[in-house]
Amino acid sequence: MRTITRMAVTLIAGMWLATPALAGSFFFSSGTPDGRLGALSQRPSAGGLETETADDFVLTQSTIITGATIVGLIPSGAPLSTIGNVEVEFYHVFPNDSVDPPSGNVPSRANSPADVEIDDATRDGSEGTLGFVASVLNANFSVANTVVNGINKAPDNTTRGEGEANGEEVEIDIIFSLPVILPPDHYFFRPEAVLTDGNFLYLSAPRPIVAPGTPFMGDLQAWIRNSDLAPDWLRIGTDIIGGATPPTFNMTFSLTGASLPRSRPGRENCHGKSVSTVAEQFGGLDAAASDLGFVGVDALREFCQP
Repeated sequence: MRTITRMAVTLIAGMWLATPALAGSFFFSSGTPDGRLGALSQRPSAGGLETETADDFVLTQSTIITGATIVGLIPSGAPLSTIGNVEVEFYHVFPNDSVDPPSGNVPSRANSPADVEIDDATRDGSEGTLGFVASVLNANFSVANTVVNGINKAPDNTTRGEGEANGEEVEIDIIFSLPVILPPDHYFFRPEAVLTDGNFLYLSAPRPIVAPGTPFMGDLQAWIRNSDLAPDWLRIGTDIIGGATPPTFNMTFSLTGASLPRSRPGRENCHGKSVSTVAEQFGGLDAAASDLGFVGVDALREFCQP
């Protein structure tokens, strides 16, 4: 299991956010759990399908994402060592990264995550590209509704959810040992936690976002899919919970890092701006590539390719 201590999380994040040459620190939070929903988000197992739950955020500048937190529910009394691995993915908004037209298997794909993830932005503890540490926030936490197995193709998509659940509320602090660099855009963040026994239920947060979260214009509701439904997604509130006035949900996560000013990858003179800025900030391209987690200068330069 790839884990790191809480002290290491604090020190690494502090070094990144204290880098004096970067334009400024980046922080996004969807807020804190509201007790309304727990949605399955975990890798496939002998007894279940892979199930992905995703929520959105917006970047207004090119950004180095160095860490994240997620909050979820694990079975009551389960030790934290039950959490064997964490993987995260980032998605563009549909129809980006989506080749096929809508299948008709879901009510809508408007404002959903794309069919496939942003390949080079995936981070996985089992591959050494992230480290994580979990802590218990509340030993006895309840949610009013859950979505675990009831993820069905249309017209059988509305199941109303699978009822309440209780367990341990846990926070998982994640540090990307290989930072994720993304240009300005609208994205979905999808984490999965692997348990040795039981389900990881990703906890909802208020929608619209309220303090201590960081609201933004265009906040979309959370989506979910399993491997039977993929590449399509369902809106957890509108499509699955349903009802006369369907609820909508955000999920509880935060992202930290630092912004890169001036240029977006792929735009004219990106090499003359973004790369030279990073080189100046880190004391040369070799140092920048090393400090930012790239395998070499060529990989750093590819950040500016269209």
